[in-house]
Amino acid sequence: MFVDKKLLIIGFVWPEPNSSAAGSRMMQLIEAFQEQNYQITFASAAAESEHAVDLSNNGVQVANIKLNHNSFDEFINDLQPDIVMFNRFMSEEQFGWRVAEQCPNALRVLDTEDLHSLRKTRQECFKKDIEFSIEKWLQADITKREIASIYRCDLSFIISKYEITLLQEVLKIDTSLLCYLPFMLDEVSESDIEKLPNFNERQHFVTIGNFRHEPNYDSVLYLKETIWPLIKQQLPKAEMHVYGSYPMQKATQLHNEREGFLIKGWADDANRVMQKARVCLAPLRFGAGLKGKFITAMQNGTPSVTTSLGAEGLEDSFGGFIEDNPQNIAQRAIELYNSEDIWKSKQGNGFELIKQFDKMYLQKELLNTILQKINNLNQNRLNNFTGAMLQHQTLLSTKYMSKWIEGKNS
Repeated sequence: MFVDKKLLIIGFVWPEPNSSAAGSRMMQLIEAFQEQNYQITFASAAAESEHAVDLSNNGVQVANIKLNHNSFDEFINDLQPDIVMFNRFMSEEQFGWRVAEQCPNALRVLDTEDLHSLRKTRQECFKKDIEFSIEKWLQADITKREIASIYRCDLSFIISKYEITLLQEVLKIDTSLLCYLPFMLDEVSESDIEKLPNFNERQHFVTIGNFRHEPNYDSVLYLKETIWPLIKQQLPKAEMHVYGSYPMQKATQLHNEREGFLIKGWADDANRVMQKARVCLAPLRFGAGLKGKFITAMQNGTPSVTTSLGAEGLEDSFGGFIEDNPQNIAQRAIELYNSEDIWKSKQGNGFELIKQFDKMYLQKELLNTILQKINNLNQNRLNNFTGAMLQHQTLLSTKYMSKWIEGKNS
């Protein structure tokens, strides 16, 4: 067991576990390190948002840091962390060279959340109405930036099996630099299942997700314009309940009580919202990583209908139906809504899938990997010549650009 080890997390944003899967994931990581008595400091240059969790109530020290400012050098020198975790590659780009200079012996870890470059490239292809391909992803500048960040770090957390396969088989990134780490979840016990509302105690459809996350808004728009009218024809009494934080005007304007399409906004308790619904419906057309809404749905016994992309990384025993044609999506949603037998079968699949994300096992694997990395830090870095080369080039380029901005602002 580690005692008094220090972990510094540099957050791209402050975690919002009730708003996004990324926020929940961050809290799971914090809990895993706290189990091993780490002293954790969470620092971010972002402004705190209205739904940000109060980390100090969770035993975490917090710090506001500045971009392109030498005050960070003093801050990290005083702290002397054993591990620095960058939340998304953009944080590593901004602060990684400073960490390498000031604390060269600190283990540098990248928490990707999802492959940002994959999500962005898919989004660009969708908006331009062109087919996504691995070649387009490889050609994108943002991909080169993200992969360079992975190489510069000693270890990167990858949340999806699809993404880790992509990195290993297409880019030939050494497995020692990657750690498959999905959501770390508590067991859903038989007694938990028995307490959940049954088929007849539930009604309506639900979707949930941060409206600032572009894949979520597009999914809601797709529901409204294409899929919900097909469902409403056959289920005239059913309603589509749309929950999510930060609903912008273009989203609230989709609210239509006559059509049973209801923009509910912020959900105080996502679990309660899921338990009241009979079916979770979220036809995502672009994105990356594991989609937290389906994990929440399966934990609460709510079967889902989504696309191949929505179920990416969850295909085995997915708790619902996977369809890409809008007519098929609508028909599967209606089947789930009307048939208790089909509903129960898909609910059972979801409970089985959740077992893959056993918190105790994944925490143990994570911390064993971290220990191995710390104990063999120098040799591992010698083995990662590409990372050393990129770190050298970054120190020459990013460093002096940052110092130029710093001087310009002073």
